[in-house]
Amino acid sequence: MNKAMKLIIQGKVQAVGYRRWFEQQAIALGLKGYVKNLQTGDVEAVIIGPAEAVQNMIQRSHIGPARAAVKQIIQMELDQDLTRDFKIFETLI
Repeated sequence: MNKAMKLIIQGKVQAVGYRRWFEQQAIALGLKGYVKNLQTGDVEAVIIGPAEAVQNMIQRSHIGPARAAVKQIIQMELDQDLTRDFKIFETLI
């Protein structure tokens, strides 16, 4: 059974390769969704896939790439499958 989660990743997560790293990890786990920078300095991600893979991705997200420093991840469960692939969205300013 698939699970969908929205994550708000807080800390030093912009300009450190976090989105590219996140995308690579999510694809490796077979997850769908997206990742994007927010104007607040946080990163938003939606991940959709098997519950075990979603939990694995959340655990990896707390570590991130080498230059990241994740302070907190806010998790919100979603009701539906929103996308077919995994995407990085550009920040709109």
